[in-house]
Formats: sequence, C-alpha cells, structure tokens
Amino acid sequence: MSLIGKYADLKVVKLVDFGVYLLGEDETEILLPIRYVPENTQLDDTIKVFIYRDSEDRVIATTEKPYAIVGEFAWLRAKAVTNVGAFLDWGLMKDLLCPFREQKMKMEEGRSYLVYVYVDEKTGRIAATAKLEQIISNFDTEFTEGQEVSIMIGHQSDLGYSAIIDNQGMGILYNNEIFGAIREGDVYKAWVKKVREDGKIDLSLQQQGYHLEVPRVGEELFEILKKENGFLPLNDKSSPEEIYDNLQMSKKNFKKVIGLLYKQRIITIEKDGIHLVKSEK
Repeated sequence: MSLIGKYADLKVVKLVDFGVYLLGEDETEILLPIRYVPENTQLDDTIKVFIYRDSEDRVIATTEKPYAIVGEFAWLRAKAVTNVGAFLDWGLMKDLLCPFREQKMKMEEGRSYLVYVYVDEKTGRIAATAKLEQIISNFDTEFTEGQEVSIMIGHQSDLGYSAIIDNQGMGILYNNEIFGAIREGDVYKAWVKKVREDGKIDLSLQQQGYHLEVPRVGEELFEILKKENGFLPLNDKSSPEEIYDNLQMSKKNFKKVIGLLYKQRIITIEKDGIHLVKSEK
C-alpha cells in the first residue's frame, strides 16, 4: 500500500463503536480508532490521517503526527533496545524500530540519533536507518555554491557537525563557521559554501560574499542601532562569540559592515562601541 508512512485525506465510510472506517486505496477500509475520531464525525466526512501499521501489523490510521514521515530525516530518541533493535520515539503510540543491521553504531537507550524513515520492502513495515550515507547516495540532487538551504544538524565530530540539506543531501558545518550555540537535531537556514570535487558539501550559517551580505546586514545593523538609541557596546575588538550572541553575525561580516557604515559616515567607532551619527538639522 503506497499510503503507508504518509498523510492522506480519507473519507469516512463506516461508523462503528470502536471508531470509524476510512476509504483507502483499492476500496480497502482503514480503521481510525475511536480515540482519534474528531467530535461529531459523520459519514462522508473527510479526515486527514497518518497511515501506518499497528503492533499486530494491521494497516491503521491516526490523527497523531509523527516527528517524521517516510522519506524524511529526524533526530529521534531511543526508548528501548531489545534483541531485534532499538525502538525510537517518533511521536506515535507505536515506537519506530531501527533494526541492528541499520545502526551505524550500537544504539543506547536514552540517546538520540539522526535517522531516515523508510518502508521495508520485505515486510511492508515502517522502519528507521542510521546508515545515512547509503540513503543520500541514492538521491539525484545537485547543489550549487551560494545556494540557500535548510539544514538539520547531525552528529558532531572533531571537524564540525554533519547536516542534512533540504532532506536531500548531506554536508558539513565546520566548527570555525559556528559562532553561537547550536544543537543536534535543530533546523537552521544555511548556505552552500563549497561543492567539492568528490561531491562533499561545505556549509555556512552566513551568506557568502561581500556584495551580497554587507548591504543587507548593514541595513539590519542600522535599524538595530536606532532601536538601541544609537549605541551598541561592540566594536572590532569584541570577541566573535560576543558579536554572534548579540547580532547572530560572524566577526568577519561585522567588521565589513561597520567599515562600510563608517565610510558612509553613518556610525563612529569608539572604544566603548559603535555610535550612530546624529543627523544635523
């Protein structure tokens, strides 16, 4: 059944004491248990549901929303580890199995892992895999330098963090490109910094290029200065962490921006910080 692991808008075709039956593919009827049935539901109503298999392997519907559907990546916590694999909390009553063969490293109860949700072709069941490289290699997606993307932060290494790009690729966010606290599993806007010859992708949380970045950020900094009564206790001697905590900007871009605003006589740069030049009237 192609609906397994996906959302669908299905019509109510039968009312029973323990729920309602919805019309699925090929005229099959799918049970939506009573605890998920919206109040005052009637025949021929349409309900948006998620389709999966229950603990007895029956196709069933729910109005609960999993943290990820089939074809998506997610950062999930292992609730239990048994002799068949790790059971992950994915937001539904029935936990999601990551079999031992699909684990990159042996999963431990209580820890969270970046996984991909798929339907096992042999069993028809929804499962998870942590072997993301083999999944990514099957995608035919090309990224270009400077492209704006959405990334999900993965595991940290000595170099930085792995990241899933637009749910279609994998890249790395180097430690020297990070100026504030980020967390594994969080989603951020980012830019493709470089596409290497071997296909590996370098990412940045800052848009690249002086002409692209400085005018936009300069306008933002100008507006911030106006809101702060014309003063910010930051200058080119401030630490990268202090600048990022206050402005979510790298020190490199900050120095470019204040340099431009200074040349335009919009600000002055003093020991205590930057001051907005008051216009004379």
